[in-house]
Amino acid sequence: MAALTLREILSFDVLDEAAAEVLAGQEQLDRAVRWVHSSEIYEIGPLLSGGELLLTTGLGLAGVDAGARRHYIRELAERGVAAVAIEVGRSLPEMPYELVDESKRRDLPLVVLRRVVPFIRIAETANTAIVAQSLAGRPTGLPGHERRSAEEARRVALLGDLLNGTALGRSEVVARASAVGFRPERAHHLVGVAAQAPDPGVALAALDRMARHSGTPILRAPSSGVVLGLISVSAGCGGDPVRWAQREVSGALGASETSAITVALGHAVPAQAAWTRWGDSLRDARATLRLALGVPPPGPLVLPLVTTSRALALERELVGDGLTPESHDRLARLVANTLGPLLEWEANHPSDLVRTLEIHLRNGCSPTRTAALLHIGRQSLYQRLERIESLLGGPVSDPESHAGLLLATCARRVLRAIG
Repeated sequence: MAALTLREILSFDVLDEAAAEVLAGQEQLDRAVRWVHSSEIYEIGPLLSGGELLLTTGLGLAGVDAGARRHYIRELAERGVAAVAIEVGRSLPEMPYELVDESKRRDLPLVVLRRVVPFIRIAETANTAIVAQSLAGRPTGLPGHERRSAEEARRVALLGDLLNGTALGRSEVVARASAVGFRPERAHHLVGVAAQAPDPGVALAALDRMARHSGTPILRAPSSGVVLGLISVSAGCGGDPVRWAQREVSGALGASETSAITVALGHAVPAQAAWTRWGDSLRDARATLRLALGVPPPGPLVLPLVTTSRALALERELVGDGLTPESHDRLARLVANTLGPLLEWEANHPSDLVRTLEIHLRNGCSPTRTAALLHIGRQSLYQRLERIESLLGGPVSDPESHAGLLLATCARRVLRAIG
């Protein structure tokens, strides 16, 4: 991996905020820094491979004598560490003389940080720059289409690592994302997205239109026949990042040629959350897409379809990672025990009672909303509801019955689709 020099890293604003000052090794500021790492372990030396800028508060040095502190510096110098930066004021009130003296003897740059700045900020800033320089340099001299292909490959690799949980850490994820132009602000939320269309290029173009129209950053790439991505939603979206993303994506899919696209959105996670949670939203979106492609919605199908993981929460809980024979039988018993009278009626009379019941329950038992979704008059709906309640032996709005009826109607739709 390409590197920055220590001098370049010390010029960053984040280190100016930390009031960084070089106390030893001033002649070695042009050393290459391969990575920035933080640790409070006294025996960190054997775990390093050389070229690191090590950040520490000195916690592991506070309770040892002067000889042990000199040994700490000697070991780091022998490992080829580029520099050591020690924050004073918490674990160490001031920089111990023996650390400065031994660093001078070993020609190891020693930096004191006199103001508290979270190490994660320093590491993210520096490592982002290191990775960006490394990746930006690789396509140099390539034709334009090859440069675009190289960047697309990096997006595919990053999204794959997030999806599979194989990234090395947050600093690496932030650096790699920044290198391909995805730099969400810390106050943003990220929403995973998964899309499928007959031509993946159409889905990619639609997401790009959404990003340009809304001015929001998006990281997206094709992966195994679908398009995966992360949408960065600003704090000014109106309070619901998922609903905002759903509205913006739907707007970008307004053209008739995109009607065959199905898009699923995961849950929202803070951009400053652990990188593993970024992957959680991606997996959420992909699992929701699979369900959206296989299980019809309870109401009328509107194309292009843009759905969310919370809209299919019941279906996901019922299916999980896939139906086993045992879980299939369990759901079948639930349907039979809860909806038996309705199913018997529908077997002998052409009707749409089970679907009517599910839509009515999902819409808060609102007659106006239910009738509109079913495209029937309110009087026709009242007649259906009266028939349903007479067959079930009670009002469908009964709070004690609501959850069981909704679960059973959803289970029937899932079983019919899978079966």
